[in-house]
Amino acid sequence: MQIGRWNHQGGGASSRSGGYRSGNRGGFGGSFGKTAADLAKLINRAEITEKVEHFVPEHKFSDFQVDERLKKNIAAKGYELPTPIQDRVIPHILRGEDVVGLAETGTGKTAAFLVPLIEKILKRPKERVLVMAPTRELAVQIERELAGFAKGLGFRGMVAVGGANINPQISQLRHNPSFVIGTPGRLKDLMERRSLDLSGFGTVVLDEADRMLDMGFIDDMRFILGCMQGERHTLFFSATLGKDIERLIGDFLKSPVRISVKTRDTPKNIEQDIVRIPRGVDKLEVLAGLLKTPDFTRVLIFGRTKHGVKKLAKLLSRMHIHAESIHGNKSHNARERALRDFKEGKVQALVATDVAARGLDIPDVSHVINYDLPGTYEDYIHRVGRTGRHVAKGKALTFVQE
Repeated sequence: MQIGRWNHQGGGASSRSGGYRSGNRGGFGGSFGKTAADLAKLINRAEITEKVEHFVPEHKFSDFQVDERLKKNIAAKGYELPTPIQDRVIPHILRGEDVVGLAETGTGKTAAFLVPLIEKILKRPKERVLVMAPTRELAVQIERELAGFAKGLGFRGMVAVGGANINPQISQLRHNPSFVIGTPGRLKDLMERRSLDLSGFGTVVLDEADRMLDMGFIDDMRFILGCMQGERHTLFFSATLGKDIERLIGDFLKSPVRISVKTRDTPKNIEQDIVRIPRGVDKLEVLAGLLKTPDFTRVLIFGRTKHGVKKLAKLLSRMHIHAESIHGNKSHNARERALRDFKEGKVQALVATDVAARGLDIPDVSHVINYDLPGTYEDYIHRVGRTGRHVAKGKALTFVQE
């Protein structure tokens, strides 16, 4: 099957066979993607230049004033030079300052707060840290990063997320872990059961704070922050800053240091384009044709609904394309298994709802495909950020039905 060009002048496939079709031709629920100006935001040609921009950090990880054991763990993970957000944020957190960190996705925000907070625990073993994250996947990812940095240092962390049995989480909390990493809904549930008492926590991190607001967690976030110590160390990390975030910052942070290393909405190393689907052409056939080309090695596909992504993954599998899905109705263990298979290359395509747009740090995602248009431009930014992680190159394609 001949696939049309991927640019805004390109056509699509000529196949008319039946298959999965989006019921919405201009987006889903939101108004994004319905104008030429919107579509222009989805196109970013890779530029070939003679001169390559290169960030030169002020520090090496070995320069930071942290415990030598922690430095060894950092080195064992292959970290030598910090990313821009790590380079600028870590010294402020080590000094105990409140921080608002604004950075593009995939820039190393997790290590930016874990490294200095582990040092804090080593100096003050009774200190406890709460980390709030919007999704199960991000919470699990943070805990895994913590385990690597804190190996052999004598303290533990735990994950408190919905979709998993609450009883083991209650049991882990009885051991007073130094780090509690969880989603707002499950954290509030544990507090209401009197299994989690935040009065002893002096530090809180809100990671992907904008996404937590997008997902409707604002009341839970305010409730949780209101139950913590008045004198606390508060860190906000976000890819975008809106009015609600600014209000939270004003209500809960004290003279925060604002660090922004964001130069554009999406990284320069991600090539973005649209795939126009002419009237009468089957989107599924166009997608399958792309996935059967050699460079589409590890592809993250975003769809609109839980039912839609589940159905799309099954249809791709019937077309002999190894595909799995993750969505809110899938159990925690099933989602973890699907992610593991995707990371290990057992699955070529992972079809996901926007719940997975945050927190997935999967290396070598060759392409992100927006099979259904995102509801907002902010959703688009976070979807696209799953490819081109750190300094790798990536490609993002958005299907637009004519």
